Amino acid sequence: MTQSAKSSASLTEFTWSQQPEAAGLVNDLIQELRVAFDPIDQFAIKLKQQTGTRLLDWIDHIAWPATDDIIAKLRAAGFEPQKTDIAATYGVPGTTFRHAGAILPPLRLNTVGSKKRLAVRADSVIEFLAANGTHQSESLQGLPFSVMRRATVADDAQHEFVVIERHGDRGDRDEAATPEKIVGWLTHLERFRLRARDLDSDQQAFEVTEWLIDSAIADLGVDQTCELFFLAEREYWQRRNKAARVQKALNDLMGLGWANHDHHTYRCSRENFHRVIPLLEKLGLQCRERFYAGKEAGWGAQVLEQPRTGIIVFADVDLSAEEIHGDIGHQPLKPRTELGTVGLWVELHGEAFLQAGMHHLECQFEFDASLDLLAAQGIKTMKPFTDFPFLRQAFTEGEVWPVAPRRGYRLLNAGSITKEQADQFLARGAVGSHLEVLERNDGYKGFNQTGINEIIRDTDPRKLTAAL
Repeated sequence: MTQSAKSSASLTEFTWSQQPEAAGLVNDLIQELRVAFDPIDQFAIKLKQQTGTRLLDWIDHIAWPATDDIIAKLRAAGFEPQKTDIAATYGVPGTTFRHAGAILPPLRLNTVGSKKRLAVRADSVIEFLAANGTHQSESLQGLPFSVMRRATVADDAQHEFVVIERHGDRGDRDEAATPEKIVGWLTHLERFRLRARDLDSDQQAFEVTEWLIDSAIADLGVDQTCELFFLAEREYWQRRNKAARVQKALNDLMGLGWANHDHHTYRCSRENFHRVIPLLEKLGLQCRERFYAGKEAGWGAQVLEQPRTGIIVFADVDLSAEEIHGDIGHQPLKPRTELGTVGLWVELHGEAFLQAGMHHLECQFEFDASLDLLAAQGIKTMKPFTDFPFLRQAFTEGEVWPVAPRRGYRLLNAGSITKEQADQFLARGAVGSHLEVLERNDGYKGFNQTGINEIIRDTDPRKLTAAL
């Protein structure tokens, strides 16, 4: 298949559907654990109250004794066994079942008689233990920056509540960090945090970024480099978005960090889109579905996913109907004078991959509880742009960023904005970034293309700045 044919196939290849049977099975197991083991139930209650999230949004995996009944239910719901080495990691033989068509935690079936386990993921095991008043240091396994680090939060004869921190693998691989790897991790994280984003040209800044990625991959491998890169990206975005800082503080009160992230969104120029996609692929991300919102909307998006880390990226770009079937991610797009919402945002603030940072991070929440909690913290949200039983989405009100005079006058001189708009942008700034609140149900893995089109239009800087 040619690259063009592959690109066309991406419009229809990934058709996600609701998986109510699989989600129902997972929710039943969660409920059983909550009823049977109070520490898990109390943690779930506290999550909703303090972070506006659900226990489901943080689960790394569930472990269950293997019986013919549970195996039959898993297979009937679409879960399939994976090749793993659970025995080496957990000390008991077993099999991991995953659902390829749903966003649901994996189920690990161990020998009959083993404990039932619920494991939550956090950015840092130590932060989690400290924040939750759990000091079972003897249960801590794994050196800092190992592929996986974990600790027991609470247990009894039949149940186990565990916290897990991962660096480059969401499977069962348990690779201890060496002193060299620890130094490498810290060194490359510092480099990503301090990378030069605004140089003499975008091309030069992309070349510097690629060198940093290549250097990290040589020392750490692709998957850990991917984790490090997006950790630094979330930090950069967070510093530029008040809603992000407020929500992160709430999460950190429970020692969780951003481990409930759903996807990272970048707005890209047509000029540099073919540079962004290969860099994401170098980090191990693979092209998934592609969106095109129609001729009137004038934009498209490539979704990418990193299979080992779980990182998902939305890359948005102004696009025309005749281009959507081409190799938009690897061949330069033709220059054009007209700027859509995405292109104008980039001209005002810079490439999201470089100067501006991400347009938004989307995380998984209990939708209503999250909006209420954010409102209590003084953070307003825009009208939801998706409100289905299986998918709910809303942006916080946009963070306004100052616009550099050189950018404003360049747009004015090119005829891309009016004199009135230029005066507004330069005097009052333009909307730059958001936090996105998302709730997924029935294991739904996809997105609402119509709703995305509407929110892209509603976040056009020309429209929002006029309303400030």
